[in-house]
Amino acid sequence: MKDTDIKRLLYTHLLCIFSIILSVFIPSLCLENFSLLETHLTWLCTCSGFVTAVNLVLYLVVKPNASSKRSSLSHKVTRFLKCCIYFLMSCFSFHVIFVLYGAPLIELALETFLFAVILSTFTTVPCLCLLGPNLKAWLRVFSRNGVTSIWENSLQITTISSFVGAWLGALPIPLDWERPWQMTVERKHSICRSLHVPCMGLGTVI
Repeated sequence: MKDTDIKRLLYTHLLCIFSIILSVFIPSLCLENFSLLETHLTWLCTCSGFVTAVNLVLYLVVKPNASSKRSSLSHKVTRFLKCCIYFLMSCFSFHVIFVLYGAPLIELALETFLFAVILSTFTTVPCLCLLGPNLKAWLRVFSRNGVTSIWENSLQITTISSFVGAWLGALPIPLDWERPWQMTVERKHSICRSLHVPCMGLGTVI
């Protein structure tokens, strides 16, 4: 059973990484003048959509925490709406945290919010897919010795890696921030670093 879970986890992570790669190449075929750096806001939306869709499909197919109890349609709808609310709360919470840490309040509000969305996609969405809108389960998984399965261990590593990537991406920004080349390049590279470190986390789990 453990070997089966490891294989399923491996395929899940590989498909998640593949979805990030697809979010770079597919828009370039459909949209004119698409560039990862020049149209990074469009790419952020695309990447978030791809990763969310892949997570939803994979966890529906794999069902790592499948319950033997059958739930009614109303329960499923309520659960889905709660997940949507949790995701929006996560986006707004990250946005507020970024502003408190020095992001412009009004000037770059869209960029800051989309960065909060992409971070929520790599942290909150997997938690919702695996654990559902259950805060007690979230606290258990991210507490010391609270992991009970390889899926929860993977969730713990990738979520922490996402936060580390976001932190490392923002770390060099204050250096020579007034120079024009850094104002354009560092904002975009911080996003790339926040995606690179979670991928390294996926590799660690694999």
